[in-house]
Amino acid sequence: MTYPFHFNIPVEVDQILRQSKKEVRFFETYTDLAAVSLGPENGLSYEVSYDIPGKGLVTEAIVHKVTNGISANYVEPYMRRRDPDTMLIADTQPTDKELFRHRMGYSFDGLRSQTFEWLKKQDLVVFFFKIGLMDDSPFGMAVAPANAGFFAMGLAMLQKIVHLDEIPAGTNIYATVYVAPPFRHTHFDGKQVVVHNRLDHQYEIFSYNLYPGPSAKKGIYGVLLTIGEKEGWATTHCSAVESVSPYDNITRFMHEGASGGGKSEMLQHIVREPSGEVLIGTNSITGEKRTIQIPRFCEIRPVCDDMATVHTSLQTESKRLRLLDGENSWFIRTDNITGYGIDPVLEKITINAKQPLLFLNIQTHPGGTALPWNHIEDAPGKPCPNPRVVVPRELFEGVISHPVHIDVRSFGVRTPPSSMLDPTYGVLGLFHFLPPALAWLWRLVSPRGHANPSIISLGKGMESEGVGSYWPFATGKKVRHANLLLDQIASKTDTHYVLTPNQYVGVWKVGFRPQLLMREYLTRRGNSKFRPDQISPARCPLLGYELEFLTIEGSKIPSRFLKTYKQPELGFEGYDKGAAILTEFFRKELEQYLTPDLSELGRRIIETCLNNGTIEDYEKLITKKSVN
Repeated sequence: MTYPFHFNIPVEVDQILRQSKKEVRFFETYTDLAAVSLGPENGLSYEVSYDIPGKGLVTEAIVHKVTNGISANYVEPYMRRRDPDTMLIADTQPTDKELFRHRMGYSFDGLRSQTFEWLKKQDLVVFFFKIGLMDDSPFGMAVAPANAGFFAMGLAMLQKIVHLDEIPAGTNIYATVYVAPPFRHTHFDGKQVVVHNRLDHQYEIFSYNLYPGPSAKKGIYGVLLTIGEKEGWATTHCSAVESVSPYDNITRFMHEGASGGGKSEMLQHIVREPSGEVLIGTNSITGEKRTIQIPRFCEIRPVCDDMATVHTSLQTESKRLRLLDGENSWFIRTDNITGYGIDPVLEKITINAKQPLLFLNIQTHPGGTALPWNHIEDAPGKPCPNPRVVVPRELFEGVISHPVHIDVRSFGVRTPPSSMLDPTYGVLGLFHFLPPALAWLWRLVSPRGHANPSIISLGKGMESEGVGSYWPFATGKKVRHANLLLDQIASKTDTHYVLTPNQYVGVWKVGFRPQLLMREYLTRRGNSKFRPDQISPARCPLLGYELEFLTIEGSKIPSRFLKTYKQPELGFEGYDKGAAILTEFFRKELEQYLTPDLSELGRRIIETCLNNGTIEDYEKLITKKSVN
């Protein structure tokens, strides 16, 4: 059998296709893959199962056809979240990540060949996609067993499946995703494993599991990071939004952070209480609630949900950063939607979907409608914390598809409750302002934070997601990425930096309201500078500046939300103990970057932190004058 492509596919794929012993089908739309998700009978329900030597028939997922798309639920609760220990590197290129041969004790070559042989014996689905949304973005392709059609559908949505005639003649297909679920049982003790193999002229991703997070989404993210590491640019882990105030001020926000840090939530609207008021938070000890009045909210125009390309070709002479979405669809977590009316915009898009969507970890019935608040239970009475829906970005009203300049670059941190009796690092106020040098340090340590819903925690306490909060998806050298981020920050001095907690502010449970209130407030302010009496150095230098007072549309925010040591349940004693926890975490995480490859500016910034630098010390390290 021959495949007369007008472009070049990898030799290994060509061999699989030519030597295949079963049916091979090519697809050019993700809606066709939706039908394949339901098996050869195209019924209302389908079990994705594999015959595993020594175990018999093992069911990985149960797929339902629903009125608004496809719903897939994994049998094992473990498979419903991303395992942070998933990535293995099979090649010999420079890397700080764990090598396949070190963990497994043998070379990947044999398993690679076994994977190809297994694929030759399966009914296959094959399609091509764009890696990123830039005009000159490279192309990739996927080779997957047909019974994993829901996974293929998700990949085709996230990375923009393309028609064959959209690929220019003579193009080399740069990356290939090979999907082989049974190998997690036969070779990896049932664990999620994704093997990255960076060859000279192609990039291979071997997905040995069917949760799309580590491979269909973050795996391709790794491809973008690898390209950028070589060429000198980064794909940032962020959402972005254009916010328009009731007075027509336009401010563009870029919100970064580890998984669970509020990226998707930055695109959401504030939900009012039944009274019409806006809830700031609920005291977790006394049950007291504090609300304010905001007559009118800002208009929200989404830019990106989780990944943004900050390519050098997108930058202008402006001192503001410029970015473009890196994805075609968004992998949206709906754990915060616990009932009707919590997020009307997303509910409308997903329930009355104009195109078939992919739902994961949502309880459904064949032929019914997937509702974003019907989260599947990991155990009786314990909802899965990571329900998801894949939504094409074009379905969001007002979505922006061109590059935009960024005015405010915020960073989100999941914080636990903190009190005098149980002090933790949850001492951040509603939001803080950071000097650029300090903003870079937060991106190096990237706290994964409290009760992360997206991934399986490896331990207790504070953990780091690594440089840029995208390190779990990168394949190369950590210090190289630290330098790239610092160059980005130091050269764009008109972009301002903000730090926002979510979940708790001291003892007050706040959810994601701090970043949403920050968005409302700063959009109204526009480019106005703060007076000396409005902000002051935070008691903990790592928190930059804190607000002296905050008023939104005539409603004053109580100072206990701005300076958590004013909460009687926390006080100065509890605050200082929490600040010490945070400081120790920074010290532990930053020392690893002090290598000969770190830039001189980066070394000075880290040493400032290790020497207990003040906010004035950080201000002097990166100024507009110093980079002109």
